[in-house]
Amino acid sequence: MKHEGHDETSTTSARTPRPRAQTAGARAHEHLLRAADELFYREGVRAVGIEAVVERAGVNKMSLYRQFSSKDELVVAYLHRCDVRFFERFDESLAKHPGEPAKQLVQYFEDLARRASAPDYRGCPFVNVATEFPDVTHPARRSVEHNKTRLMARLTALAQEAGADDPVALAEELALLVEGVYAASQTYGPGCGAILAAPRMAKLLIGAACPRR
Repeated sequence: MKHEGHDETSTTSARTPRPRAQTAGARAHEHLLRAADELFYREGVRAVGIEAVVERAGVNKMSLYRQFSSKDELVVAYLHRCDVRFFERFDESLAKHPGEPAKQLVQYFEDLARRASAPDYRGCPFVNVATEFPDVTHPARRSVEHNKTRLMARLTALAQEAGADDPVALAEELALLVEGVYAASQTYGPGCGAILAAPRMAKLLIGAACPRR
């Protein structure tokens, strides 16, 4: 009985630290993603080494490799985080005009133009990553494709709801306008005239594509 009691105590003791270790792991995971988010977006993925991410996160390199098997896996996790934020912002724009798809689309461009006018705006993280990884089979490029495919599907659905004669064509035109805002923010600069013209151009495209609206 004494032996059994010792085993039970040992088992309980062995199990006690596990929740604490899991909490520490979750905290390290979040710190690493925040650091990667800031550094990758501001300086570029290729330019930022693992050491810089670890230092910014305030963890050791072993902690990073417990959470992510490679830098590529960290990049994909960073892009997933960007994707979630992107569609949260997209839905926030739509929520300003419930049931009015044409106004929702214009609102999205108004909000995008506002965001792209911030001094620290560095464009679209997916476009940035695509230019850094020319191999279309790279996991990061698949993340880019996933985001852009989802955006095109959302734009097409809204164009159809708005009564466009050719919803796919309108979605493609609007997608090109989105990419133009991203590019202009880095060439002409955040808040430039080309960016501020985007909502007006979107409204014109929507009006021409939805004559019965």
